[in-house]
Amino acid sequence: MKIVIVGCGKVGSSIANQLNAEGHEISVVDISPKAVKRLSESLDVMGIEGNGATFDALAEAGAQTADLVIAATARDEVNLYTCLMARAAGTPHTIARVRSPEYTNDLHRVKDHLRLSMAINPELTEALEISRLLRFSGALEIDSFSKGAAELIKVQVPEKSSLINKKISQIDNLRGKVRICTVERNGGVYIANGDFIIMAGDKISVISKPEIAAKFFKKTNLNIGRSRDVILLGGGKVSYYLAQKLIKSGANVKIIERNEQRCNALSEMLHDATIIHGDCMEQDLLLSEGIENVDGVAALMDYDEENILISLYIQSVSKAKVITKVNNDSFDSIIDKLGLECVMNPKVLTGEYIARYIRAMQNSMGSNVETLYKLHEDQIEALEFRARRSSKTVGTAIMDLNLKNDLQIICISRAGKVIIPHGNDMIMPDDLVVVITKHKGLNDLDDILNRR
Repeated sequence: MKIVIVGCGKVGSSIANQLNAEGHEISVVDISPKAVKRLSESLDVMGIEGNGATFDALAEAGAQTADLVIAATARDEVNLYTCLMARAAGTPHTIARVRSPEYTNDLHRVKDHLRLSMAINPELTEALEISRLLRFSGALEIDSFSKGAAELIKVQVPEKSSLINKKISQIDNLRGKVRICTVERNGGVYIANGDFIIMAGDKISVISKPEIAAKFFKKTNLNIGRSRDVILLGGGKVSYYLAQKLIKSGANVKIIERNEQRCNALSEMLHDATIIHGDCMEQDLLLSEGIENVDGVAALMDYDEENILISLYIQSVSKAKVITKVNNDSFDSIIDKLGLECVMNPKVLTGEYIARYIRAMQNSMGSNVETLYKLHEDQIEALEFRARRSSKTVGTAIMDLNLKNDLQIICISRAGKVIIPHGNDMIMPDDLVVVITKHKGLNDLDDILNRR
């Protein structure tokens, strides 16, 4: 695909790096000559010096023939205007980086008017990812579908689980609300049917609503944990968004922030969180606030060095799941040797989300793929389709559909309701249908059927 990226800062550079590695034709635009030179020399991309919000600069970068323009400057207003100008230049798809909580909250009202394909907030994206990991702290991987209404959660089966030596058909699936979809064993990956027998050490992927999944894990002795008491170090945007998510899930949240003015602001915005004015690097303060006994800690301060050091200390005194925010990629080689439990880079994460969206877009040109995840080292794809009225799958019981081998329909979302389908269930028009398969390149829901 031909992609124009406006903004060569950390986010724009991270996006360019990931998309360039996937073989896309990239042009970058920035008002800073140094930023353009640095990025165009380090990557195989075309660099344009200029104001990316203007028609002339976008035209020079090739927006008229581009498949996508990504606006990733430091200013939300510039990004939104850039996307408008890109659409005026003839670009069919646009993505805007939008960081302000005020704009993020209101964006759904005007997204269609702005004709945005996607808007992404790096801090909110990071908060969502951290909240998932804290909700199921022992999960190996979590992917979401239907705007988070259903999740595919990968966990490892321990020796004491009640699942061991049982066929999947014999496992209590909470009245059909849970499905074991895939099983990893000895390097192989299986799309499991009812006769598949679960063994200790298997890595299984389960799809369900998050709250139902939690009940299933508890019932089957899959102790993957849940963070009920969480301390957030630093009171920035990520902590604000994360606290909202955690409080909604029932967690008790403390935020420690050294800036008194920011503490006052957080107290006004987060009535159900405990806001503490203090230095996150003070060990006595952390101990007095119960750092040894909490379930989860996220180090989200402004300086990577502080986040790394305090995370190492917390890991030495607490059994909490510790998540560390690191912005600087140059620390990667050091971090790998430090044994930090979970490192989160918001810029890289933003790039990954956009790359995932573009992969889905690229795989679904002219089709109805809504979401695409590559799972188990690309051996399996999980795809979410929008069911059209004309689809051959609509109105027929799933057990009567002539489905391809190595493929399952694992979830249907209908008017906000999540359905884990069985043989008698039917796909209806406008349903969101999640499929897992070993087949690559499915572009339409009808592609799940064998050709007669």
